[in-house]
Amino acid sequence: MKKIIYILVLFTVISCKKELTQVNPNNVTQVNFWKNEKDVLSGLAATYKVFKTPFRGYWGYKGVQLANGRGDDMYIRNDSKDMYQLTTFTNTPTTSIPSDMYAGCYTGIYRANQVIANVPNADISDDLKTTYIAEARFLRALNYFTLVINFGAVPLITTLPAERQDYFVKQSAEEDVWQQIINDLNEAKASLPISYPSQFIGRATKGAAVGYLAKAYVYQKKWTEAEAEFKLLVQPGGQAQAPYTYNLLSNFEDNFLKEKDNNVESLFEIQNQNVGGLDLSGTENANETQGTATAQAFAPTEVGGWFQAYPTNKMFDEFQKEKTVANDYDPRMYASIVWDYPNATFYNKPYSAFSVLFAKKSRIKKYQNWQMNNEEPKVSEINEKALRFADILLLYGETLTVMGRIEEAYPMINRIRDRAKLLPLTAGLKREGMLTEIRHQRMIEFVREGQRFYDLKRWNLLSEEISNSDKEGKEFFNLQKHAYFPIPQNEINTNPNIQQNPAW
Repeated sequence: MKKIIYILVLFTVISCKKELTQVNPNNVTQVNFWKNEKDVLSGLAATYKVFKTPFRGYWGYKGVQLANGRGDDMYIRNDSKDMYQLTTFTNTPTTSIPSDMYAGCYTGIYRANQVIANVPNADISDDLKTTYIAEARFLRALNYFTLVINFGAVPLITTLPAERQDYFVKQSAEEDVWQQIINDLNEAKASLPISYPSQFIGRATKGAAVGYLAKAYVYQKKWTEAEAEFKLLVQPGGQAQAPYTYNLLSNFEDNFLKEKDNNVESLFEIQNQNVGGLDLSGTENANETQGTATAQAFAPTEVGGWFQAYPTNKMFDEFQKEKTVANDYDPRMYASIVWDYPNATFYNKPYSAFSVLFAKKSRIKKYQNWQMNNEEPKVSEINEKALRFADILLLYGETLTVMGRIEEAYPMINRIRDRAKLLPLTAGLKREGMLTEIRHQRMIEFVREGQRFYDLKRWNLLSEEISNSDKEGKEFFNLQKHAYFPIPQNEINTNPNIQQNPAW
């Protein structure tokens, strides 16, 4: 099987009055749940599931647009009002999509907290309890990672609310949120397994925890700590460090084909499957899809798509800065976008059959089911690759470069270049030269993977690069305001202890 199909049990905490003497055994309650391993696995499955919820999940189709739409490499067109506001930096605290993602993250955190609180009382071994709590802490950390890079200071909630006032938590400083992420990932790293049996493929592993821990340190510019984690995953020569077996796929495009999901390049990915129905409402019900509508959202109208996103010409031009050793375009260009080159086809049609809109030179190909005739029905089952080994290599190379050990960064960057059939890097690069190369490689390696805006922010290049692009709405970008989303207005209205982000 490509991936496990979890049995999803939806549950809520229910308070029972002392005078209640009868309990319906058919109702799932806090009293009769969390008894055995099946209950724990169901609770974990419900926690994983939030990641891909259509409207609230960071890797659902709205979340993918949110993560990509603000960079200088992508643009969301104007038929979706709230998404258009985000991509043109005209959003407000009432814009729905950040609000939905904020709520989705806290749903995931609440469910992870349920697992952490209740597993100790389940009838399972102590070793399993430790592992399952570690898994829940990984999931909690990943939700807080999403919150802190998008909203900055947010409420830290690590226990289940006991009383009504416990829901009204004030914001913690950004560095405190990062510290909670570090604590959770360290616990996950200590107790998660290296791998799982085939029926559990897709669950968080020790390598995923180490990878995200290293990435968290990079975002905080804690380079020494980041290097220590990267060294657990990667040898000095750029190969995987035992006991890990991560590797770059020889064919870059295989990362984005459903037949190649859960491959050796993947440290963690979001499991999509075309089962469960076609309901994309985001509500949890028997007919909800376990796949994603992102491919249809990005597909052209000529093949049943909604055509909500397309690459900027700046990104198109970035790919052409260097040809391969055979004087061809970078294979990542062919895999990531499609444009009008000789004999170009898309969804089994000549590229010339597609209308040119908004004077853009290309369309998104990565993660699309472009080998089919169209994108209908609207459910795709290509997994979202949340963390790839290529990301680890480039971040490790960046870490070493910032620390002044540029020669040690060469093997990491050359592994990326070698797969792209580019010449090895010229020897003797200085710090800024190597950082320029890394920035270039990250832009073209991670098209449509939600990295660009956040890379530019941590490099302090947001204003410069967005201004120097063909992105619509760039004139509205204000670094003080748009580096983070506003805290959603409904949170401000309902929580008297929370404050709006500066400049909003």
